[in-house]
Amino acid sequence: QVQLVESGGGSVQAGGSLRLSCAASGRTFSSYAMGWFRQAPGKEREFVAAISWSGSTTTYADSVKGRFAISRVNAKNTVFLQLNNLKPEDTAVYYCAAAMGIVVPTTSVRYDYWGRGTQVTVSS
Repeated sequence: QVQLVESGGGSVQAGGSLRLSCAASGRTFSSYAMGWFRQAPGKEREFVAAISWSGSTTTYADSVKGRFAISRVNAKNTVFLQLNNLKPEDTAVYYCAAAMGIVVPTTSVRYDYWGRGTQVTVSS
């Protein structure tokens, strides 16, 4: 079992930055690929970014490429999502997720564990 707790959300103006964190329980954190998803009101949950267990491979949704950065510190059981140059359309609840194995999934069904989310609100 892996428990995930997100933090770092908040309200910012367009162009601002936030850093989201996801703390994982358990001693097998380094066995999991980690991903971030988001869900805006009235919309489906969508992929944002993911990182391999080692941190050597990252992948991003086109909508955030060049603005967001995912990273992890296995020694601290934590994955981060740096959000830069935020836009109003980035407003959503952001979820952290864990997927066992070496594949870096971009679809939610491939993830085994989920956090409860943290709200990000970007005003224009």
